[in-house]
Amino acid sequence: MPRLFGTDGVRGLANKDLTPRLALELGEAAARVLTADVALDRKPRAVIARDTRVSGQMLAQAVAAGLASAGVDTEHVDVLPTPGLAYLTASTDVDLGVVISASHNPMPDNGIKFFARGGYKLPDEQEDKIEALLGQEWARPTGDGVGHIERSSEEAEHAYIDYLVSRADVPLKGLHIAMDCANGATSVVAPTVLREAGAHVDVINASPDGYNINLNAGSTHPERFQAFVKASHADFGVAFDGDADRCLAVDADGNVVDGDQIMGLLALAMKDRGELDHDTLVVTVMSNLGLLLAMRDHGIEVKQTAVGDRYVLEEMRRGGFMLGGEQSGHIINLHHQTTGDGTLTALLVAMEVARQDKSLAELASVVKRLPQVLINVPNVDKNAVAQDRGVQDAIAKATEHLGDTGRVLLRPSGTEPLVRVMVEAATSEDAQDVASRLADVVKERLSL
Repeated sequence: MPRLFGTDGVRGLANKDLTPRLALELGEAAARVLTADVALDRKPRAVIARDTRVSGQMLAQAVAAGLASAGVDTEHVDVLPTPGLAYLTASTDVDLGVVISASHNPMPDNGIKFFARGGYKLPDEQEDKIEALLGQEWARPTGDGVGHIERSSEEAEHAYIDYLVSRADVPLKGLHIAMDCANGATSVVAPTVLREAGAHVDVINASPDGYNINLNAGSTHPERFQAFVKASHADFGVAFDGDADRCLAVDADGNVVDGDQIMGLLALAMKDRGELDHDTLVVTVMSNLGLLLAMRDHGIEVKQTAVGDRYVLEEMRRGGFMLGGEQSGHIINLHHQTTGDGTLTALLVAMEVARQDKSLAELASVVKRLPQVLINVPNVDKNAVAQDRGVQDAIAKATEHLGDTGRVLLRPSGTEPLVRVMVEAATSEDAQDVASRLADVVKERLSL
């Protein structure tokens, strides 16, 4: 059986793959795992939030029922960005947090993400314990042992907004910022935070109706937003995904500034102020080689992890590093947050533009992205990549050909019989040629 938990919680088509029954059982099992150490003289406490999908209400109620059936008092704060829920879990006296969201996925999908006490996502080991308990019979509490469920939305949203505004140590007065909220969970939070910090903000896609989340909007569909930034004559723009744990930017000319470029400009600024602990940035293996080369040129060490923000965070906590993230715009700054926070990232970028009195394009130019080609090769034995001599020889030959000006990465999919072939090179033509030849070798050698 495939593992239920993916790189970011449990995710699937709502009411088919992710049903209320499964949500209830996950809530119950998570309570048993994450509150096992709670003192017997008090009830465990949890907080639940969701994004704007219509299915979120159904699934949030089911998770709350599961938690309550395991004896957990639960507060449902309704719509709040994932990092807002992480903040509440870290800053209030609760034992776990739950977010109902499928992040950047289309509206019909949904997901369940868990946070442990302190506001951090779960390691694989805890997720495996939760999965192992699903469907098991056990002695459920009865009577006054059953958990209480209450709703409280505005207070939580205000607390999160106030916290983010308190992070703004540089006035944003005079900055004109465009914003695409993806009709998602930060449709109220992000515009409010940037305005209270002093910026003039123009917003699109901030009218969620339960069905339009991520619909041709946000960080995964920036085309219309790029045109909006230019037309509004903004200094720059920021675009979020549905649960606002990601942020991409757009410069005044309508060019996308991705997560690698954002991390690069933030890393340099933090290093200059002595805030980049150990002068180290943590990224995944999918970050562009241009970022790695730029950081090397400025005396910043780069640590690389497997794909997934959880693995970035684990490396950051293990090494005492403060900044890390993914090319997708999922950026973690442990000076301020326990997880990726798109609204915080937008605020930090805006503060650097204001502090340095430079355009976003100028700040982002420190990272010169190398052309990157990604080819998915389906219907292959993804587990044989590392063992097949022919594939490994082809990788070695391509790596030698590219030298210091390129990079090769073959990554098996976590959920499909598919291998992703990624190549970066000095020119688009070279990247495409090398990637195509490697994809042909994978298909020939590993076809099922």
